[in-house]
Amino acid sequence: MSEVHKEITKHSNSQHQHVKSFLHLEQLRETLIDEAVSLCRQNKPFDVQKINQVTKEMNHLSQRGIVPTRKMVTPEMVHEYVKKKFL
Repeated sequence: MSEVHKEITKHSNSQHQHVKSFLHLEQLRETLIDEAVSLCRQNKPFDVQKINQVTKEMNHLSQRGIVPTRKMVTPEMVHEYVKKKFL
């Protein structure tokens, strides 16, 4: 195997792992958002801190340009979503 081929394979594997990590974080973020929405719908207190910690990790990964950034979530965003979607 040529050096060029090895480097291309190494780069490709790195990108694949990068995307795989992002997708795992995306799934976790969606789960946390769903939990916040559920609590909001029940008029129970909720926190967006964990959501935003995962978002920060995702946005850090996005600095390499392979994956997109995500917006930070505010409590107001959750309330607005619940109001539009469920009320």
